[in-house]
Amino acid sequence: MAKNILVCDDAAFMRMMIKDILTKNGYNVAGEAENGLKAVEKYKEVTPDLVLMDITMPEMDGIQALKEIKKVDAGAKVIMCSAMGQQAMVIESIQAGAKDFIVKPFQADRVIEAVKKVVG
Repeated sequence: MAKNILVCDDAAFMRMMIKDILTKNGYNVAGEAENGLKAVEKYKEVTPDLVLMDITMPEMDGIQALKEIKKVDAGAKVIMCSAMGQQAMVIESIQAGAKDFIVKPFQADRVIEAVKKVVG
């Protein structure tokens, strides 16, 4: 059965790119969110197998959203996405419970490799 994935990024074209990569590889995009607050709400609504979460977003950043999701579901699987040069944030997100990290601009094979590693 296809794994359900929640895609969270404030840039619509990034969400579209990720959705494209995921659906072409047999994954189901269960929902989308354009900021951290919506990501937390959407997580509760769709309880996906995996969340792809951008770090830099309005209203609530990805790291805060990750922490909120972990409060709701300690077993939540989240892969963080971010631009180059944000090493401190990468470390913080891993400490907060992120399973992996993908750097933008996305390489399709790297996205799929990370997703497979986390949810199979």
